[in-house]
Amino acid sequence: MSAQAPAGQPEIAPGVPLHDVGGLARLRRFALESARHMRRRWYAYLPVLAIWALAYLRLFIDATPRVPVLFNWTPSLPYKVAVLRPARAPLRRGDFIVYAFAGEGVRAYPGLAGQPFFKIVRGLPGDMVSVTGRDIRINGESAGKAKTHAFDHRPLETIAPGVIPPDCYYVQGLSPDSFDSRYRESGLVRIEQVIGVVDPVF
Repeated sequence: MSAQAPAGQPEIAPGVPLHDVGGLARLRRFALESARHMRRRWYAYLPVLAIWALAYLRLFIDATPRVPVLFNWTPSLPYKVAVLRPARAPLRRGDFIVYAFAGEGVRAYPGLAGQPFFKIVRGLPGDMVSVTGRDIRINGESAGKAKTHAFDHRPLETIAPGVIPPDCYYVQGLSPDSFDSRYRESGLVRIEQVIGVVDPVF
């Protein structure tokens, strides 16, 4: 049984009071006016739509950066904007790079697979990695201190000591909380993972 309008309230269809129809008409009118406004101001909406499209692409389809300007919102490095250029081989110590994550951490955090990481190259092929407790050194120079647990309390293991093999690099963030090569779950970065070298802007 359909609901009836209050006494004296006209109906346009059984159970649909006229004031409800008026509300739908106002909603339709608002939608049409919004569409006309967007058509007239398309140049203002286009950048917003492009940003949303890129964000959707990065989150759900392909995490690889497709534009030369990168934005860093993590504390791993003190730069927020950088320009991406093709990587050259071999990389040099001190290069800022973006690479696709492929470490063992994807077993516990599948969402990390292929995600772009922004780090600095600290160790080159042939360098010696030594580990004393949680202190990591490259050729005797400090390359970070490993934490014992991740943010979700999962235990973290240090990278294994040894010589960095060909076409692999030890990368590091500048934050003590950076997830980088000091951990086995992140590990060394292979040259084929490198998306590009970046030039920090600010």
